[in-house]
Amino acid sequence: MTEDSVIKANLAHQRAMPLTRLLDCGMDPGDARRLHARISEGEPWDAVAETIATERLQQADRAEAEGNIVTAGEARQRGIAALVYAQMAFNFDEPRKVALYRRLVAACRKLTPVFGLPFERVETGYSGKSLIGWLVRPASGSANGTVILFGGQSGWGIAYLPIARELARRGLATLLAEGPGQGETRIEQGLYLQAGVEAAYSRWVDVILDDPSLGAPGIWGNSYGGLWAARTAGSDSRIRACCVNGSFAHPAILPFRTAFEQSAAMIGTEDRAMIEAVMEKLRFDPARDRIACPLLVLHGGADPLVALEDQQPFLDAATGEAALRVWPDGEHTIYNHSLERTALVGDWFAARLDRSA
Repeated sequence: MTEDSVIKANLAHQRAMPLTRLLDCGMDPGDARRLHARISEGEPWDAVAETIATERLQQADRAEAEGNIVTAGEARQRGIAALVYAQMAFNFDEPRKVALYRRLVAACRKLTPVFGLPFERVETGYSGKSLIGWLVRPASGSANGTVILFGGQSGWGIAYLPIARELARRGLATLLAEGPGQGETRIEQGLYLQAGVEAAYSRWVDVILDDPSLGAPGIWGNSYGGLWAARTAGSDSRIRACCVNGSFAHPAILPFRTAFEQSAAMIGTEDRAMIEAVMEKLRFDPARDRIACPLLVLHGGADPLVALEDQQPFLDAATGEAALRVWPDGEHTIYNHSLERTALVGDWFAARLDRSA
């Protein structure tokens, strides 16, 4: 890349991944500020983020070798968060992104013995291939319920590990799911987003219900993931509670290059007509799609992508309990109030998935 193209790309990354988002997904505050400072000086985003990850993962290895398990777990989580953002510099599955994502997965595997909570990689069959996820349980191993948690076009699986820790404190397990078009499910299994994506997420419901120690299933989708969560909750009566956080009910290709590339990568084609056809089939229509389980919709008043009216169809589809929580200054998926957001949603799921309820 030329110097000008690096600067242009860095500015785009900085808009898409502000400090609030970096912190939301677990980056160390000093690391996040260092990343933004160094890319402002012209260093490539992915190279700086990977360098930070390497430092943190080496710190974790040293701590683990010395028997400092808590420090090892914390450092490894910070390294993982840096790798999450390193691979986000690329929208398509080019060799550099694939290499970074595989390094991310390897770091997650090494986190398992030092995480402090039961933590494992899980797979389930779908369409002749495998869906990939990470399961985090409460310290006891037994959960009052399990939340299927996921993002949209760029926030996947392990990016939500900090939320999983908070849900575990409330007695809930979390299945950090990578659906069709996301993460390993896309990169390694070749499964792309298509109409009927709710059938894929229902496979995770099967996984939860096949294990009595996981309790009742809930579902929480962030960004475009909220649309898939709503569609799944509307089609699968086994789901006990659904949270939609900052999603379009009527998906479309947003008018900037990154959005087109992310949509193309998720769906597996750069043909605009084909992408639009898939998105049309994924529309959520309250005249047809109904949600019977308790529903919580989150909205940020300062979200530059999703307006409140874009989420109204989810509320219109509710046939039972439904609630809307708005942060007037909230960014997309409420990055800038992440602790309050996670506490609110965690308490909400805990009350609705409680085994004794």
